[in-house]
Amino acid sequence: MARNTGSSSGSTPAASSSGSGAAAAAAAAAAASNAKQKRSPGFSLSSNLILDKWKTMIGCVCLAIASYFGYLGYLETRVNTPFDHQKMVVHAGLEQPDRYWGSYRPLTYFGMKTRDPHSLVMGLMWYTPSNLGPGGQGIRHWCEQGDKLDSYGWTHHDGRSFGVQEIQDLPFELKTSFVKYPEGKQYGGDWTARISVRNTTRAWDKSISLIWYVALDERTNGHIKYVSDDKSPEPGVYGEAQGLGEFQVRFHAVKGKILHKSYLSTVAPSLAKLKDTLFSHFRAFADKRGNRFIGLPGEIVSQNGLPSTNPEPNFIAIQITAEVDFTLDITYQSTSGFSLGESIPKPPTGRAYQESLQAKIAQFEQRFEDRFQLKQTGHSPEEVRFARNALSNLLGGIGYFYGSSRVQSVYTKNPVPYWKAPLYTAVPSRSFFPRGFLWDEGFHGLLISAWDVDIELDIICHWFDLLNVEGWIPREQILGVEALAKVPEEFVTQRNSNANPPTFFLTLKKLLTSHRAELSQNGRLATLERLYPRVQAWFNWFNTTQKGELMGTYLWRGRNATTMRELNPKSLSSGLDDYPRASHPTDKERHLDLRCWIALAAGVMAELSTLLGKDDAKYYETASYLTDNVRLNRLHLAPYSEQYADWGLHTDQVKLKRPPSMAPQQQQRHHHHHYQQPEMERVTGEEPTYQFVDSTFGYVSLFPLLLEQLDHDSPYLTKLLHDLRDPEQLWTNYGLRSLSKRSPLYMKRNTEHDPPYWRGPIWININYLAAKALHHYGKIEGPNAELARQIYAELRDNLVGNILRQYKRSGYLWEQYDDTTGEGKGCNPFTGWTATVVLLMAEQF
Repeated sequence: MARNTGSSSGSTPAASSSGSGAAAAAAAAAAASNAKQKRSPGFSLSSNLILDKWKTMIGCVCLAIASYFGYLGYLETRVNTPFDHQKMVVHAGLEQPDRYWGSYRPLTYFGMKTRDPHSLVMGLMWYTPSNLGPGGQGIRHWCEQGDKLDSYGWTHHDGRSFGVQEIQDLPFELKTSFVKYPEGKQYGGDWTARISVRNTTRAWDKSISLIWYVALDERTNGHIKYVSDDKSPEPGVYGEAQGLGEFQVRFHAVKGKILHKSYLSTVAPSLAKLKDTLFSHFRAFADKRGNRFIGLPGEIVSQNGLPSTNPEPNFIAIQITAEVDFTLDITYQSTSGFSLGESIPKPPTGRAYQESLQAKIAQFEQRFEDRFQLKQTGHSPEEVRFARNALSNLLGGIGYFYGSSRVQSVYTKNPVPYWKAPLYTAVPSRSFFPRGFLWDEGFHGLLISAWDVDIELDIICHWFDLLNVEGWIPREQILGVEALAKVPEEFVTQRNSNANPPTFFLTLKKLLTSHRAELSQNGRLATLERLYPRVQAWFNWFNTTQKGELMGTYLWRGRNATTMRELNPKSLSSGLDDYPRASHPTDKERHLDLRCWIALAAGVMAELSTLLGKDDAKYYETASYLTDNVRLNRLHLAPYSEQYADWGLHTDQVKLKRPPSMAPQQQQRHHHHHYQQPEMERVTGEEPTYQFVDSTFGYVSLFPLLLEQLDHDSPYLTKLLHDLRDPEQLWTNYGLRSLSKRSPLYMKRNTEHDPPYWRGPIWININYLAAKALHHYGKIEGPNAELARQIYAELRDNLVGNILRQYKRSGYLWEQYDDTTGEGKGCNPFTGWTATVVLLMAEQF
């Protein structure tokens, strides 16, 4: 652990590390006693006493300095010290054989791996020979928006045993599916994957190249080799690995004509470089008839022309170029645990595979109807199919990652690595955000728990294993080389002062209400028992580190108070990024949404404590204190507009302006240099004052409603309902926009490079909370019930109708929707929290 080695007056450099404190004190004492022995006996008693006092003082000072640096060292290590030595995840890897193998590589179009931290990986790449461009352009591998596929996504996936995906890469339609066969085998058993390609148009392209690869992670303990057609009647990849035993991967052309087949067996520098490695080895070959084709050169064990010191291949890719229509079955057979001569069962292919897949699909569709009852409530077959696809792509987007985050605290000079850990989690978007995000995951959990409580509890356990001793969880989880390759450098380091909305309390609340009966079965209560001290620590972290100067006020840390470039400094930790807050960040500001999140968390802590028989009184007290409407109104209700708002140092008079550029004669002097315009800067037109930020009305203003904390008969709830229903403010035909059209920063850029993000567009997670809250208030008879019911019905129709329309138009669910046209915007496919549309359709809140 790097420590600060500042040396202060009177200390020795040795005193700067915690272990050497006592040594320093002892050295000082020894030096003093040496001085004593050399003294003449003429010294009087009093000078001896004074000397003793000095000795004691010097000793104390040395000890204090050593302790101080020791304490600094201790503070430095807290950011990356785990909460305790108990693990939340008690059944990992092979202890859960039915979820050992899976499509746990959401960033690839189709990839398989196990839930072993150092699993080998397999996956698909494909390209059309006529489309291959420089640098590997045209090769599909990782989900990339730049590939401009017409659509892709899982249409069936149960999170456990099988999946079916459709990919439109016109003129081709690819279908990828897999079924697991764990019975009677060790190491999680066998599986078969099928890739079928057909040409959906009469277009010219008749052939496609499919590549299936097997690759070892740098820490996979194992080896792989390719056995070619001429060496064996059963060619394929043969290997052995810790956590898998011995296995064979083989290829079966079920339908269509193979034009040629080639392979590559080599050393790839990293899992993030598989496509580059493959592309660099492409060669042009000619067949017997003189037709040229692109293929792979076989065994290449040298690197850069030099024989490699490690000739063991860690990357084997098999390329099959075929005429479409074409179907390829890939079987993974576990061959461990059988005696010599014993016949080893093989996973099915061809028609037998087709039959087992059909059975899985029928089972899945029946279970989907049992859980969500969409047919029964009158949804059309098209709507049901859309909802199934949304759920399947969320489940098919669950990944298994392993690595360590990069974190920093005020006590560490530089970023330090978090401990290495696995994370089993869904992801917001397979193309753009193929990694874990803390506040997204709470929303994902609302839908995942409706499908499979145990998968959701397992995800929660993995996240809470990332809790440090302070009670903090890093909000963005970038684990492993593939995940890191997708993230711009400035977003990698996570700071422990920064929070993220504690949405797992939403998930826990849903588990405690909708799934109460299930929680008491199958050891699930024991999981909650283990979870309890961690959730408690997480709650305390929020309640202490994010609290404001006044009792009952809170603020999101991490806003930049000195930036000149931002129109309104972002609050990334709030999850609402550029949503307008007080224009001049200070420690005095109060954030309404955070207060509401903490009130929700206190209420859930109270319920959880009651269920587990813990001391619940303090949580009930905190919850009732924070949801008390009189106190809430005193701190957050703007008296003039009668709307709920943040409070802080604020002025609306801000704009971005470009500073005057250089005088013409200076430009002359600089003309041979490339002259760059200066960046736009924020200009403030008046002194900011402490006030309610009530010229801004939008998602934050709705939080007392969204988290159901307003009294059902409150006149301010009535006003809020009218305001959100007003088309000049938040209402649109597609859902609630994030910021009122009347707000000064509506659809304004935050810097010249950052388009508006939470300043107008429609986001589905907040709309889901709004619909849920309206549904709640519609059930409590009183002055607001009728209006709440009416708005709920309209809002639900608008949301579901538009998300479905956009899906039909574009082939995707989107990150956000345009508030004037309803068009999908941001990244796609976004089957993270946008998939909560399934719960809106089923009216399951």
